[in-house]
Amino acid sequence: MDLIKLSRISMKHLITLHVMLDTLSVTASAERLCLSPSSISKTLGQLRESLNDELFYRHGNKLVATPLARRLGPGVHQMINDMNQIMTQEAFDPARYRGRFSLAMRESTFELLAAKLSAHVLAHAPNIRLEIWSKDSVGFDGLVKGTLDFIILPHDRSQPPSTHSDLVWETLTDDEMVCLMSPEHPLLRKDDAEKTFTLDDYLSYGHIGITDTELNTPFFEMQLAQQELQRKVAISVPDFGGAALMCHHSELLFTCSRRWAETAFQAKGLQIKPLPFNYGEVVYSLVWHKPSMNDPAHRWLYQQILECSIRDLNINAG
Repeated sequence: MDLIKLSRISMKHLITLHVMLDTLSVTASAERLCLSPSSISKTLGQLRESLNDELFYRHGNKLVATPLARRLGPGVHQMINDMNQIMTQEAFDPARYRGRFSLAMRESTFELLAAKLSAHVLAHAPNIRLEIWSKDSVGFDGLVKGTLDFIILPHDRSQPPSTHSDLVWETLTDDEMVCLMSPEHPLLRKDDAEKTFTLDDYLSYGHIGITDTELNTPFFEMQLAQQELQRKVAISVPDFGGAALMCHHSELLFTCSRRWAETAFQAKGLQIKPLPFNYGEVVYSLVWHKPSMNDPAHRWLYQQILECSIRDLNINAG
């Protein structure tokens, strides 16, 4: 262990690296740390010299982290959390807290929880900065790197989208899958109003799929494949809202969460049909990086999410 070399790296250097990995901007990092850009640049210069690595380089108009900087990110985040726990001996006071919380959600979860959760958190911690990202832009790596506190998303219970050993998955509420279609859809003709929605009906029309590179193949897709059956996905879109709009103006079908279908503005007026096959168990989960629970602020936010989920997801389902 080179203690002399280690003595040249302080918390100031680690915090600067941590924030720079999050913002990829000297100016934004300076604003977050209430410092001048020249001070951030000076600290980065010292860290570059100590680590013998550029850490960040410019590519076009953007800063890009080097492989070493990205590799150091999770460890630096944990060291900052540990030091924060040592320094924060008194009880956490949300009313006085001026830090930042960062969450990511699937678009469907925005409809169900984001507004009420934001209002609840800000009512108790009015001085915080709450950032809510689309999961499409910040995924599970954000939890490990420390740029995200939590992710909330629906998924198949049997298939968590990430198996990272340090990620914790906690079920917030159960859900079920349904099929949405336009109220003018041929399957809803008046003379067929009492007709059961069958698997043949489901497979005879085109479908709208959701693009998400981090999610596994849905359980219901695998169930169909085992029967040598397959949906005809005519269009793929990035979110539930876009898919619902497609349903309003076409004969395409959209398979989604019942909770979302019954709540979302974009789904109003669409007809909901139970799926005519086994779709597996579907849940909404809260995901976080296990070491982050050392932070009292993180534990407080965790409790707020649980409270809102129990009140606004489970009660509204009744």
